[in-house]
Amino acid sequence: MTQLVTLSLTIFLLSFSSTSIELSSALEFKEAPKFYNSPNCINNDQTVHIAMTLDATYLRGSMAAILSILHHSTCPDNLRFHFISVSSTATSRDLNRTIPTSFPYLTYYMYSLDDANVAGLISTSIRSSLDCPLNYARNYLAALLPERVKRVVYLDNDVVLVDDIGKLAATSLGETAVLAAPEYCNANFRTYFTPSFWANPALSMTFEGRKACYFNTGVMVIDLERWRNGDYTTKITEWMELQKRMRIYELGSLPPFLLVFAGKIAPVDHRWNQHGLGGDNFRGLCRDLHPGPVSLLHWSGKGKPWARLDAKRPCPLDSLWAPYDLLQIPFLLDS
Repeated sequence: MTQLVTLSLTIFLLSFSSTSIELSSALEFKEAPKFYNSPNCINNDQTVHIAMTLDATYLRGSMAAILSILHHSTCPDNLRFHFISVSSTATSRDLNRTIPTSFPYLTYYMYSLDDANVAGLISTSIRSSLDCPLNYARNYLAALLPERVKRVVYLDNDVVLVDDIGKLAATSLGETAVLAAPEYCNANFRTYFTPSFWANPALSMTFEGRKACYFNTGVMVIDLERWRNGDYTTKITEWMELQKRMRIYELGSLPPFLLVFAGKIAPVDHRWNQHGLGGDNFRGLCRDLHPGPVSLLHWSGKGKPWARLDAKRPCPLDSLWAPYDLLQIPFLLDS
C-alpha cells in the first residue's frame, strides 16, 4: 500500500564511524536530521521524483544514499521518493518501519515488485547478486509508479551524491530520448554480448545505424510518459525471453537495456556517475576516481563500502561514503 509521510529538511553534515557488525534486516539506524529548502531554491514548486529499490541486504547503502541526496539538495522539500521492494510481507514490514524512523519528515511511497514473476525471466549471470529480481525493478518503473509521475531519477542503492540532485533531474532529454545517462564510448561494447550474438546477423543487426556505447543503468533520468507510450518494458522483456532460449549475454540486467537503448539516449556529464568504485565483479579491488569533477559516487562492482569498512579493510574512497552511514551502533558493556 502506498505510504505517505511529509518532508522538511535542514542541511547538516554527518560523520559516523563504522564498526564490524553482521548486516541483516534487524539493523537499527539513527534518525536523520531535518532539512529545509535553501534560500537558493528558485523552483520552489518543481517536484523531483527519485526511484530506488529497498531490501535487507543493501538497506544500509540505501539509507546513506537517501541522506546524501537530502543533504546536498537545494530544495529538499520538493523531493519525492519512490521505493520498490519485493512482495515478501516480512521484508516489507521491516522496511516500512525503518524509513519513517530514520526519515520522519520524508515524503515517500512504497511499491511491491512481483518478484516471483520477474524471477521467471532472469537468466543466471556472472555474479549471483545480479540475479536478484530487484535488480530488474528499473524495467517496471513505468508500471509501478502512478501515471502522474512523468519523469523520474533512478538510482542504485550503492551511490552517494555530493551535488544537488535537482541538476541531474533537469537533464534535457531532447525531443525523442526516453532516458539519459552518462555514456562511455571508450569501453569495448562487444564484450557485453556473447560471440554467438555477434555471429548471428539477425541479432547483431540490432545495433545497425546506432552509435551504441556502454552506459551504466545505476544512474538514469527516465521520461516515464515516453516509456509508457513506447511500451519499452515489453521490448526489454522480449530480449530477456530470448536470453532464456539462447545465451546472448552474461551480465545481469544491463544488456537488455543496451539492446533497447544504446545509441539512443540523451547524454549526461560523467560527473554524475563516478562508477566502478566497488571494483570488478569478481574480486572487488580498490579503484580510483575517473578524471574530472564529481557529483555522484557509485560503488558498482562486488565491493561495497559498508562491508569493507566493517571488515576493517576499506579502500581509500570508502571514507567518502562513511559520513552518510546512519547505522546505529549498539553499546557494548565490558563483562
